[in-house]
Amino acid sequence: MKRITKAIIPAAGLGTRMLPISHAVPKEMLPIVDLPAVYYLVEEAVKSGITDILIITNRDKDAMEDFFDLSVEYSTALAAKGKTKEAARLKEIADMANIYFLRQKETKGLGHAVGRARSFVGDEPFAVLYGDDIVFSDSPVCRQMMDVYEKYGKSVVGVKPVPIEQVQKYCSLKVEPIDGEDRVTLCTDMIEKPKPGWEFSNLSILGRVLLTPDVFDIIDALEPGAGGEYQLTDAMAKMARADGVMALEYIGDRYDMGSKLGFLKANIVKGLEHPETGDELREFLRSLAETL
Repeated sequence: MKRITKAIIPAAGLGTRMLPISHAVPKEMLPIVDLPAVYYLVEEAVKSGITDILIITNRDKDAMEDFFDLSVEYSTALAAKGKTKEAARLKEIADMANIYFLRQKETKGLGHAVGRARSFVGDEPFAVLYGDDIVFSDSPVCRQMMDVYEKYGKSVVGVKPVPIEQVQKYCSLKVEPIDGEDRVTLCTDMIEKPKPGWEFSNLSILGRVLLTPDVFDIIDALEPGAGGEYQLTDAMAKMARADGVMALEYIGDRYDMGSKLGFLKANIVKGLEHPETGDELREFLRSLAETL
């Protein structure tokens, strides 16, 4: 079984739910305290043992590439001011992993975006971290999926139960229990953005999948699906019907970075953890709560 060393982060969407700021700033670059949202995706992959990461962008998202590059100007200016800690942190970010960038050129859906990564992936299994989904967890979700893949040798989808009335915003999975497993089931079918009454269950894929390379042949043969786009869910559904994929109810708190509320929640969580902001933010929230 091949070791998983590659990950894809699709980040080419327009981010219309975050307008008007996303008109000028990629939503993946919006800060969670002092780090952009995309940093947390890269960090999760790196902490899982992944060494090569492809971020799929579009023509308006050069800021992501700049962030993961080493700025000679900043390094020189920080060194001149004796700010060695800050300079070292910037270098650490630049050296996190081998990070590559590829433009999708046309936003034709998640399936199309992942299909663009075929030459990067080759014949290896790989992780996909959806650009809208940040997960804070003790054990990286990618690592949790790798453990399931290493045990069963099948593609893995990271899932969470969602309120049944919200399933139509995501996807719905048909699953079968596995003896001896509490959080892992066998997925035999799935549907993207089901109409009310068409749901298999309230289990939805939320932000993470680990795929075997045979998915690329399936993507190449896809027809446009929900929203007129090439849906990755449709490709994974074919894999599920043919041989089954593993569904892991991962451990971690997921935040939707494509929504204003999810962005605010993630900032509060990390703001409370940050050494420069935690104590004062905690006191502020306590005083604010008294006025609500």
